Amino acid sequence: MADAVTPTGSTGTTSGDPRRAARTARRAQYRSAGGARTGLVVAGTVLLAAGILTVLLVAGVFGGNRPRRPLLDPMVEQFLLAHGTAARVVAGVAGLLLVLLGLWWAARSLRPETRPDLVLDGGPDTEIRIGASAAADAVADGAASLPGVTRARARTVGSASAPAVRATVWVGEDIADGEVAEICRRLDAEVLPDIRDALGRADLPVAVRLELDAARRDDRPRVS
Repeated sequence: MADAVTPTGSTGTTSGDPRRAARTARRAQYRSAGGARTGLVVAGTVLLAAGILTVLLVAGVFGGNRPRRPLLDPMVEQFLLAHGTAARVVAGVAGLLLVLLGLWWAARSLRPETRPDLVLDGGPDTEIRIGASAAADAVADGAASLPGVTRARARTVGSASAPAVRATVWVGEDIADGEVAEICRRLDAEVLPDIRDALGRADLPVAVRLELDAARRDDRPRVS
């Protein structure tokens, strides 16, 4: 239905660095795909460069006879024939590395997001740790207590050094627009500040997604 991202608190470790605060807030909204995008850009650039070189070669930019020549230079072909075993070993190792790189990339893209605990500074020799489920349940319970909200779910994302909370709040189908605005206002002005204070993280980013609760509609008897 809508996305509402609460602003990062005015105090805390991220307030002094606006760029870091913005990155942390984006992490609360959706899973980062920076690594995948970088790999795709590199692979696309290499393939684009190869395509451009092929077009220039066929067009005769590198010489009129160049397109008619064999793909491998005769000297290179003779070298490979003279060192066939070494060439096959190098080709096999290169292929294996590409396969391992592809498997690592796929595993990295498909692995679930981490659910970090909230670590509070209790002093020079003390560390206070709040479980990920406890922090997420606090946000979900606070949102579910608002009038018009049928259910809520939350989870922590990010890392222990830069945690965030991603929540989904379901509202009734017959709710008015004004009530939705009131829910958003109370979430931002009442619920989330209280939770941040209770957790001791005034700079904790929280992304809230509002959805229409279709569960009741699906539970109605159907006539075939």
